[in-house]
This record gives sequence, C-alpha cells and structure tokens, in this order.
Amino acid sequence: MASFSRAFRAFFALLCLLLLAIVTEARNIENTKNVDFVRIRSAHFVLNGSPFLFNGFNSYWLMHVAAEPTERYKVSEVFNEASAASLSVCRTWAFSDGGDAALQISPGVYDERVLQGLDFVISEARKYGIRLILSFVNNYKDFGGRSQYAQWAKNAGIQNINSEDDFYTHSVLKDYYKNHVKKIVTRVNTMTRIAYRDDSTIMAWELMNEPRCNADYSGKTVNGWVQEMASYVKSLDKKHLLEIGMEGFYGDSMPEKKQVNPGFQVGTDFISSHLIREIDFATIHAYTDQWLSGQSDDAQTAFMQRWMTSHWQDSRTILKKPLILAEFGKSSKDPGYNQNARDTFMSLVYRNVYNFAKAGGTMGGSLVWQLVAQGMDNFDDGYSIILAQNPSTAWLISGQSHAMTTLAHLVNSPNLGQVHGHHPLGVGHHPLGMGHHR
Repeated sequence: MASFSRAFRAFFALLCLLLLAIVTEARNIENTKNVDFVRIRSAHFVLNGSPFLFNGFNSYWLMHVAAEPTERYKVSEVFNEASAASLSVCRTWAFSDGGDAALQISPGVYDERVLQGLDFVISEARKYGIRLILSFVNNYKDFGGRSQYAQWAKNAGIQNINSEDDFYTHSVLKDYYKNHVKKIVTRVNTMTRIAYRDDSTIMAWELMNEPRCNADYSGKTVNGWVQEMASYVKSLDKKHLLEIGMEGFYGDSMPEKKQVNPGFQVGTDFISSHLIREIDFATIHAYTDQWLSGQSDDAQTAFMQRWMTSHWQDSRTILKKPLILAEFGKSSKDPGYNQNARDTFMSLVYRNVYNFAKAGGTMGGSLVWQLVAQGMDNFDDGYSIILAQNPSTAWLISGQSHAMTTLAHLVNSPNLGQVHGHHPLGVGHHPLGMGHHR
C-alpha cells in the first residue's frame, strides 16, 4: 500500500509539472500575441497606443558571442543587468561578413551556428522585455563591411570594382546586400519559431552602421542607395520601423547647416536622406572625444550641445520624424580620463535627451555605447561599461531610464499641453537631479 501511495504521489507530482509546463507555454504564446510592435504616431514613438520614451544601449557583440553556446551566459548577463536598470532598447549587429567566425562566409553562404546565435539574442531579449535595433552591414572593415562586399565581387571576377564606395552604386554589390537583407528579415527563429519580420521584439531595422562615402561628399550617392534599399526592406517587411544608421552629418541639401558639422564631411546628408518616406525615424551619433580630439572638455561640451539641439530642431520642424541619439560615449582611453568625466558627460547628454523629449519634441531616447559583460576585456574599445562594476554610471543610467518612463506617462496624461511649447533647455529639472554629479 505504501509503495502504491508513493507511486501515486510521484504520478501526481509529474502530472502537476506537466500541467504547469502546458500553462506556462500557453501563457508565453498569449504574451507573444499581446506584444505589440513599436510604431510611430505624430512624429513620436508609441507602444500599445501610448507614448514610448526609452533609455537604451549598444552591445554590438551579442550575436558574435552567442554563436558559441558556452558563451551565451554573457548575453543573458548583460540583458539581465540592463533590464534591472530599466533599459528597454538595445542596438546590435545582424552582420559579420567574411573573416573568422563569420555569419556570411561568402555571398549567400551562411554559418547556421552563427544564425542560431542571433536567434538566441532575439529570444533572450524577448525574455527580458528588451527591444532590438538590428543593423544589416558595417561601413567599416570590422566584421567585413563594405570593403568585404567589394572584395567578394573582385574575387568573383566582377569588372569595374575600384573601391568600397562602389558598394552604393554597383549592381552586383547591391544585389549581395539585398540578398543578405532578405536572409535576415525572412529567417524563422529556431528557438521561438517566429519569423524575424513577424517578431515585435525587433523594434527596427538599420540599413548600415554609420554609412560614409569618400567618393561623393555631397551626400547624393548615399542618398540614392538609401532610397533604393529602404524601398526594398519595406517590400519585405511593412511591420517594422526602419532607420538608416547615420551619424548626423549635414550635406549639400542645406549647405548653411554644414557649419554644425565637426569640421569635416563624410558623404552623407542628414536632411535629404531622412526625408525619404520609407525611413521612419532619424538617428545621430556623437563622439566628441574623437571628432574634436585634443580640444578641451568645455569645447566638446559646447559642440555636443549644438549637435543635439540642431538635430532635435530639424527633426521637429523639417523631418517631422522621431529622433534617437543612437551612439554616444566617452572613452577611458582619452588623455586624463577619469570616471567622473564620463559620468559628467553622460549627465549632460541624458539631461538634454530628457529636456528635448519634455519640450514636446520628437526626441525618443538615447543608446549609450556600449555595455559588456564581465570578463570581456578583449571587447573593450575604451567605451565599454560593466554595470556591476561601475555603480555611479549604473546609477545615472538607471535614473535616466526611470525619468524617461515617468515622462512618457506624463506626456500621455491630460496635462499634455503643459509639457509642450517651452524652450528646450528651460523645461524644468531632471527628476533625479542628473545635471549635478553626486
């Protein structure tokens, strides 16, 4: 009788576990149905019909690391720490072209192991409530980039490939790129069984990380490529938002604005390219320590103020589209660097983002460059932040996250009119006093 009782209890326990698994799976499926896409309404981001203001981060390395299953805990660690700091958007690479541990080994030839790494990244982001911005290709040689595409064409015996700038105009290189876009957008995740283009965990696609063109500083060459590729992406996927990946340099369409640039051109036109209908929102990047290398902190601060203000005003009055500060940071490799200098710089940026959003503008949020997990020294480019090891920076980041979330609720309230119509830097104080370092 005792053995029967034990067997019955074991069976009952197993049945309970089975039922729990079924309920959990059903709940996950229901959650999947209820997770809405980030959308745009009246030049603002919205989620589930309400304003979506956010604080976020870059971690370009996620897929690269997740390709090795024993290393995936680093992805989980960063998402866990980011979620604890209420960071809700992450920008990362959906490319790795040629070279070691490549995603795309040669045109149209992929390493399934690396693709499954990206599957894991998307699945894990979903688990932690983090939205992803996925970039399709690099401007630079890191992880392949435009130069790898040009080299592939040369290796195939294609004529008239003279430089990496042919990426924007040569039909073969453009087809290589379109094939990669299609491969990513139409992929079905092996973990969630959801096609990428149907997965609301992905907030947006990015055409390229920091497009530049040395052959044409007017911005017209890149602009033509953006128009063609934006139309192509939208032909595959009309559910997701799309952005270019630009740094914000002004070009020939409004030459009077070139004086805002940091003293040089990169072959892009912030205004004309972001006016393209298929591009849903604008981005800018800012690296004052690189662009104004050797200049004083005060000079860099003044530039940052002008750079952010100018693009915020343009997004409101000319583009009429949301704006994200999609990369910014301060390198630990800068001369005379200290933690306080980084925190002070981040405070300035966060205060601007908050105030611009509060002023009724189109500013949606910012993405700091970059978060890494512990034990990733080989990925430290000087800008890396380990939240668990940098409490003052973690405090700033968390404070900004909560401030933007609180502001989103305020903007959604009947007091909407009270937060509109003020000068961008005279709209009151950040709720956590972030203008002053502790």
